[in-house]
Amino acid sequence: MQLTPEHRQIADTVERFIENEVNPHVPAWEAAGEFPSHEVFKKMGSLGLLGLKYPEAYGGAGLDFSYSAVMAEALGTCACGAVPMAIGVQTDMATPALARFGSDELRREFLAPTIAGDFVACLGVSEPGGGSDVAAIRTHARADGGDWVINGTKMWITNGLKADWCCLLVNTGDGPSHRNKSLLVVPMDAAGITKQKIHKVGMHASDTAQLFFDNVRVPRRHLIGEEGKGFTYQMLQFQEERLWAAANSVRGFDRMIDLTIEYTRQRQAFGRSVLDNQVVHFRLAELRTEVEALRALTWSAVEQYVAGQDVTRLASMAKLKSGRLAREVADSCLQYWGGMGYTADNPVSQAWRDGRLTSIGGGADEVMLGIICKLEGTLPGRN
Repeated sequence: MQLTPEHRQIADTVERFIENEVNPHVPAWEAAGEFPSHEVFKKMGSLGLLGLKYPEAYGGAGLDFSYSAVMAEALGTCACGAVPMAIGVQTDMATPALARFGSDELRREFLAPTIAGDFVACLGVSEPGGGSDVAAIRTHARADGGDWVINGTKMWITNGLKADWCCLLVNTGDGPSHRNKSLLVVPMDAAGITKQKIHKVGMHASDTAQLFFDNVRVPRRHLIGEEGKGFTYQMLQFQEERLWAAANSVRGFDRMIDLTIEYTRQRQAFGRSVLDNQVVHFRLAELRTEVEALRALTWSAVEQYVAGQDVTRLASMAKLKSGRLAREVADSCLQYWGGMGYTADNPVSQAWRDGRLTSIGGGADEVMLGIICKLEGTLPGRN
């Protein structure tokens, strides 16, 4: 895809923001197990970074998804995975359906302040018994007069402890599992919501919560789009989430390889630098090639998506490849750091633990493979 000077300006703005406002604080935020999301998002909102693809009427820039992908890639310069992930939830995971299908009233009440950075958003899909299997969710909402009454539990919710509102997927009927779901905007200060912090292997600076809904009431007007279309809307949100995840990963992979080249060039073993061993520099060359292949795949998918094409197949491939490369690049690079690679504050070990989530969140590798096989016509029983 041919990028414009405007794309480059956005990337430069994001990179400067990460360098000046995020990276200096990453060690403290990681140790604290959270970062000041309202403060960080407000600064980003002031720079116009939280609504690049959303309508100007709600404070957005009115651009296409390629600008979001440029921002996602630039966020890969961050020294941790947690802060970019939280930003991505705000810009490309919790808000697309609201922006596309929500009423004007809902968009002014929730989308506009989210774009401005006054609100933090979260996405409520996964549950203890239904993560990648979205159709299996059990949280439900029943109509009662002018309200929806919500009961259930959501799990692994990024931004869940600090969010002002949640884009919540619930069952609103008893019909087929793909046609009985709806998306609701749920203010997180509503009575009946309780939150519990989840402690994770990585992504330490990102607050992650289990959410409990006990007879939580929200107005009927908080329905996004049409009742019963929630599964479809969420699948559309997943396409942008998966493209965002792939675009966000490539700069981090490059950074790991760059750091490893520098370290192995300086590190001496048996009278020469570690990098001088053919098995090392060949492996790093191989990894770099894989990263460039992922970058090309991702940007091909973005270009087609912007052109209005269905990129389910390519987005699933890019998500699958980024998750697997997150493991492969980090594990290979960590090995060449030796004992230093196994220290908690090493940048490669941090990428190793943060990146493991990529193959799980937003649809596990196995789900991506299932989607690809379905579209390739290679599932059992298909010709």
